[in-house]
Amino acid sequence: MKSQTEKPTYLISKIVLLIIVSTLTGVQSQLTAQSTPQESDYYPITSMNIPDEIVLEASGLTFNDEGQLVVTTRRGEVWMITNPESDEPVFERFGQGLHEPLGIAYRNGAYYIAQRGELTRLEDTDQDGRANHYQTIYRWPLSGNYHEYSYGPVFLPDGDMLVNLNLSWIGYGYSLAEWRGWMLKITEEGEMTPIATGLRSPLGFGLNSEGDIFYTENQGDWVGSGWMTHIEKGDFAGNPHGLRWSGLPGSPIDLKFEDIDDSKGLTLYEQSKNIPELKNPAVWFPHTIMGISTSDFVVIESDDQVGPYKGQMLVGDQGHSKIMRVYLEKVQGEYQGAVFGFREGFPSGIIKLKWGEDGQLYTGMTSRGWGSTGQESYGIARLGWNGEIPFEMKQINAESNGFTITFTRPVDPQAAADIQNYSVTDFTYNYDSTYGSPVINRQDRTITRLEISDDRLSVRLFVDGLREGYINEISLQGVLSAQQEPLLHHTGYYTLNYLPDGERSAVTGGTGVHVEESGAVATSAKKVTEMPAEWNGSADVEIELLTDPGLRYDRDVIAVPAGSKVAFTFTNDDDMIHNVVIVEPGTADEVGVAAMNLGLDADALEYVPPMDQVLYHTSMLGPGEGETLYFIAPETPGDYVYVCTFPGHYISMRGILRVE
Repeated sequence: MKSQTEKPTYLISKIVLLIIVSTLTGVQSQLTAQSTPQESDYYPITSMNIPDEIVLEASGLTFNDEGQLVVTTRRGEVWMITNPESDEPVFERFGQGLHEPLGIAYRNGAYYIAQRGELTRLEDTDQDGRANHYQTIYRWPLSGNYHEYSYGPVFLPDGDMLVNLNLSWIGYGYSLAEWRGWMLKITEEGEMTPIATGLRSPLGFGLNSEGDIFYTENQGDWVGSGWMTHIEKGDFAGNPHGLRWSGLPGSPIDLKFEDIDDSKGLTLYEQSKNIPELKNPAVWFPHTIMGISTSDFVVIESDDQVGPYKGQMLVGDQGHSKIMRVYLEKVQGEYQGAVFGFREGFPSGIIKLKWGEDGQLYTGMTSRGWGSTGQESYGIARLGWNGEIPFEMKQINAESNGFTITFTRPVDPQAAADIQNYSVTDFTYNYDSTYGSPVINRQDRTITRLEISDDRLSVRLFVDGLREGYINEISLQGVLSAQQEPLLHHTGYYTLNYLPDGERSAVTGGTGVHVEESGAVATSAKKVTEMPAEWNGSADVEIELLTDPGLRYDRDVIAVPAGSKVAFTFTNDDDMIHNVVIVEPGTADEVGVAAMNLGLDADALEYVPPMDQVLYHTSMLGPGEGETLYFIAPETPGDYVYVCTFPGHYISMRGILRVE
């Protein structure tokens, strides 16, 4: 028993100990936070306050001479927003009655908008703050197909405009009306010149810092993964359905659909050796790793906007509600380069990007019909920068026998000198009419040595076996800054179309030899697609599941008896790929997040993470495909969840398998 004189001393000692522990814990937490930098530490996202009565599915952004943000919506309205940088912006409707406009540009007091079937000029000639003059500049035909989106315009320096026309959808992309799948140039007077075709879903397009035209593409038929391509007159960008119109007057291309043969199992790069008009993407966006539906892009105009990346591009992604960063260089006279992560976590799917006079990047967003990881249906958000430079790979440059990686800040020489902290893996995609492609011909490359520059701002990697026409995953997991910080993003993806002149590594590619994948999808007890013999030809319960628009299944709840034999048929009648994964109660989010982080293994695993929480799953099914899954329902009653684990879909595409 402690005496009365001992007790205060004991309490004081205990209090001091708690203070010390608390202080050390705080220091440790601070050190942990410092060792794991977050995107939000540098680039805050602020959502614009929008009145509840305005459905602002922002599909086009521009600024006028008065500094107002002018916004088109998918519902056909045009809104002027005064003080868009403030917490209390003022909204006034300027125009309405348009047919799903997906873009807007401002020039000489007028607004130019691409609707479904025409390029339109809007003006306020009586100066009452409302558009009273709607003038058709140029019309293009429509078939009435829901997928006939029209994008733009983008002004060229000479005052002409570019417009992109989406393909229709009939179970695959198809050009049902003239010039669908084309980029068109249109003058102020309404004269149209076809520029290029091979476009599938070309929402993002514009000029780089050199004034050259680029466009972004989404994965689909003939498009193994998303990409960014430099476009010149007469180019064929990959999807052959627009070639249906190559015989029309004014077409700069003689190529025909029949000229594209996908029976030989070649990649797009290999096909381009046989088809001079076929343009290789300057940058591939590896599917589900660097987004799933690339959208608009902007050029970083100065180092004061988001850091030392002047001349590079920021590229949005609608499905993953994120922004990526692209660095381009010219090798052998052609563009190629790298894509890096930049900022995730936007509240909805990004459609359009526009720099504001306040130096912030404005994002126009919507998720209706297309779905996104961001949970808001629509909105506008601002991306800012706090002025601190994160430790990042600033750029990756190709060498004749490797890569040079330049950093935003000096590296720690000890960590940077460890060759085990680097890895290079190359891979590519199929080029055929199938919707998308798995990763193919994946190989780990050997890094033979490295050199650190005297200023410690760059590292030169010497790599054996580089192959032209391949995407290179370049990972720097253990490299630290001089301040012992890890990279904010430790992986970049460099599209190597051409090797620079100079000494070559031991083995170079371009042979067209396809290596069998070691990670092929294996038969799994969790995916049984043939009725077990012991069922004697019948199931206790037969279920049919379809999809609804907006990343949803057509049934929210399905009831089955515990322990019953279930034949579960899923038919994917959507225009995107989906699967059905049945998981333990309360684990859908955990499984969905794990699927998003599968990286290059995702295709081989069919986007199903190897987790105990996964009970049963179908294959990943393309549009129009179906599959029946056979399983015994759990013996324990409860609400099990069925969910699509294609990255980002798990948020909205789910239902309950109620075991009774």
